[in-house]
Amino acid sequence: MSNLRKIQHAAERRTARVRHKLRLVSDLPRVSVFRSLNHVYAQLIDDAKGNTLLSCSSRELKKSGDKTSMAKAVGLELAKRAKAQGIAAVCFDRGAYRYHGRVKELCEGLREGGLSL
Repeated sequence: MSNLRKIQHAAERRTARVRHKLRLVSDLPRVSVFRSLNHVYAQLIDDAKGNTLLSCSSRELKKSGDKTSMAKAVGLELAKRAKAQGIAAVCFDRGAYRYHGRVKELCEGLREGGLSL
């Protein structure tokens, strides 16, 4: 197994572990996070029905700043959209990413926007 394949396999295992724990604990909609090199994407997923309720990304927002401030703005915007649809509580799925930096700022933006995590 090549080194790159080992890294990918470890990331897949982390993602599955986090989602499995969330499924055991909560039946709330799940906020899934994806980080690319330049942008951050978040979507609100209803696992019971298997569809995406809302989504938001730093590409949609017409703001400027560093990546962490953009991640916080994405969190605030997603929280605003969720509140408009009547969603007050969600569970946060960090995926394979560690909870720091852009992922942490996105989560703090969700909290500041009024969602309970």
